[in-house]
Amino acid sequence: MSVLLAVISRMSSLRFKMKLVVKVHSKDGKTLVAVCDKDLLGSVFEEGDHILDLSGDFYDGDEMSEEEAGDLIRNADIVNLVGVNAVKVGVDDDIIDEDAVQTVEGVPYAIGIVIEDE
Repeated sequence: MSVLLAVISRMSSLRFKMKLVVKVHSKDGKTLVAVCDKDLLGSVFEEGDHILDLSGDFYDGDEMSEEEAGDLIRNADIVNLVGVNAVKVGVDDDIIDEDAVQTVEGVPYAIGIVIEDE
């Protein structure tokens, strides 16, 4: 896991123009933003009892830049991020702590609840 975090940290200093796929889900005044790297959309990853299923509608949204996705996740109540670039946005914007990043078949993912300071 420390190798993955090192890669994400190194990538944090770079500004890729990688497209992400973003879908916003809203219910009862709460917003969940699901973000995945475009090249992962439609894939299923399995490792032991853990499954990352990116083949359904949950992630199938609009293509956006990292900057556009960052704007949405900063204003979300819950974020679900899959892929190196998607997770990097969450880490760079201090929405996701690096220690919260998990992997399935080497694909990083993180889920976070955004708590605003009052």
